Amino acid sequence: MNRIPFNYIWRNLLTRKLTTALTAGGMALVVFVFTAVLMLDAGLKATMVASGRPDNVVVIRSGSETEVQSSIDNPQMGALESLPHIALDGAGRPLLVRESLVLYSLVKKDTGVPTNVTIRGTGEMGLALRPQVRLKVGRAFRPGSSEIIVGASLAKGFAGVEIGQTLSFARRDWLVVGIFDAGKTAFNSEVWGDAEQLRQAFRRPVYSSLVFQLDAVGNFGAVKKLVVDDRRLTVEMRPETQYYADQSKFLAGFISILGLTLSIIFSIGAIIGAMITMYAAVASRTAEIGTLRAIGFRRTNILIAFLAESLLLSLLGGVVGLAAASGMQAVSISTMNWQTFAELAFAFKLTPDIALASLIFSLTMGFLGGVLPAWRAARLNIVAAVRAS
Repeated sequence: MNRIPFNYIWRNLLTRKLTTALTAGGMALVVFVFTAVLMLDAGLKATMVASGRPDNVVVIRSGSETEVQSSIDNPQMGALESLPHIALDGAGRPLLVRESLVLYSLVKKDTGVPTNVTIRGTGEMGLALRPQVRLKVGRAFRPGSSEIIVGASLAKGFAGVEIGQTLSFARRDWLVVGIFDAGKTAFNSEVWGDAEQLRQAFRRPVYSSLVFQLDAVGNFGAVKKLVVDDRRLTVEMRPETQYYADQSKFLAGFISILGLTLSIIFSIGAIIGAMITMYAAVASRTAEIGTLRAIGFRRTNILIAFLAESLLLSLLGGVVGLAAASGMQAVSISTMNWQTFAELAFAFKLTPDIALASLIFSLTMGFLGGVLPAWRAARLNIVAAVRAS
């Protein structure tokens, strides 16, 4: 059985350089949008999940979605702090911290628009529980003082948070003494200060949450059962990784739905473009197809050749689109997390799964755009096709 060589398919694409470039470019644009959406979703989830540790536990009031909405009174705090399986530091102190979270409006440098940011009241153990948080410039705030430190993303994007400057809120002036780098985590978009001072300044009689570290990850179930069975407690507890993953669900869902909807709309146009290109190729090569059939090539050979040409065209567009989208990893996005109503900075993230999904998406467009023209080419009458010359 005769087989049409691959170089025949490739030469046909090179012969129609302009048409090939326009069709592949259209597919590249669609793949770029599709890949960018997946990278944005992956970057958001990676930022939120990276904020937590599997052995840390976040306790908030039952029914609260976030720490900002939560409040836990002192008697419940005392009961929670006496739970078993809480890890100890080198000095024998329990690795736990009471925290208080509020929202405060700061002005963005690029737009001049006030935007909510999270102010986290914490303590010495708050830093110990999050080893990914490291001071970049300056020093840590002193316990019992009106000093604050700010995340690197927040310091980069907002005005008035440089070291030595003061922020005025809750009837106090708060001195910025340090900038910390929390890597690609949500903490990079927060302001941290002493929990007791912030709680008093905002006149909050209670704390927002309790964060503690387990002595072993496997003990979470036993500790949770104790909390659920204690009728004095009206709280819920989640591993810190799960808690922060939950914070991204609404925004990630919105990004996915909007982005995939746009990708589907654009992909329809790309499929139609590929179909038109391949129909034009069939029409311009009718005599050539008749000749190939006359010298022994079967209908299946013709169908595979034209379908392979369409797939190669789409693969070319997919590779270009994927390469362009990979450059987005250098871009950081700053937006509002609609669950916490606070600023959140994160970056695009390209993974092998996203790259594979993008190429499959591209090849699918090529298949759908090429299958009907390839079928038409395979069904041409030999005599009529040869006479077309």
